[in-house]
Amino acid sequence: MTFLAQMPVLATLQRLALPGAFAVAMAGSAAAAPPADGVVLTPHRAVYDLKLTKTRGNRGIETVRGRILYDFSGNACEGYELKFRQVSELDSGEGKAAVNDLRSTTWEDGEAKKFRFTSENLLNDKPTDSVTGRAERDAKAVAVALNKPQEKKLTMPAGAVFPTEHMRRIIAAARAGKTILEFPVYDGSETGEKLYNTLTIIGRPIEPGQAPVADAGAKVPELAKLKRWPVTISYFEQQSPKDQQTGEQTPVYAISFELYENGISRALVLDYSDFTIAGDMTSLDVKQAKPCK
Repeated sequence: MTFLAQMPVLATLQRLALPGAFAVAMAGSAAAAPPADGVVLTPHRAVYDLKLTKTRGNRGIETVRGRILYDFSGNACEGYELKFRQVSELDSGEGKAAVNDLRSTTWEDGEAKKFRFTSENLLNDKPTDSVTGRAERDAKAVAVALNKPQEKKLTMPAGAVFPTEHMRRIIAAARAGKTILEFPVYDGSETGEKLYNTLTIIGRPIEPGQAPVADAGAKVPELAKLKRWPVTISYFEQQSPKDQQTGEQTPVYAISFELYENGISRALVLDYSDFTIAGDMTSLDVKQAKPCK
């Protein structure tokens, strides 16, 4: 497998959208539902170690390893900031390893109306692309203004949700006993022009004290008192009306994880169709929550 043959796989790694998504706004809705009231997200810093668990087809991938840093802070009054970094090394077994480094910072207001994002991709320490922009919602649409890679204005449907609001809605839906959610998510990923349809499946709740964890979460006493849910989110490309009539659509990728009701996630599984990566939480620091004034 040549280095160039690895490039499509690396492109799929760059698509990673961290756990976050959620509640009862359908893709065809005219406007997004109000923010998920009653859901309080805990500021925290988590590290996940990545490893290859399964391959399919003839990709010839020998190993994938890496790490995710997820640093979340803020509150509903001042907004939420996420600093995210994923470093992934892919090895074909022929001495042709490649390292992809994705770094991003986002901010989202507590009313889910404003969203700012910046991200940079590096391949073997060389920058490949950079995206910077902002989005703002009104009653009719979500207006997106990109600064990088070039200045451009876009319009997304008003029913699209931003990442933190997505997370809050999933928690609200899980608490309400809902099991299936479907709506579009805008996170500024790739070139900033992507809008993904998402399908979220929420499993049966894992009650506090049930099925004790064996990762960094076990060292945080607060988590042992919280309920959590197994969640799977599948991300789909937007389709034209003609494509929608051709049959079932295959997701671009899917993320599975266990979601605590305070927004902390564990036991990641990242499914890129050709291969699957597990993410074990090896470090977790819960920050002091800053109350709203």
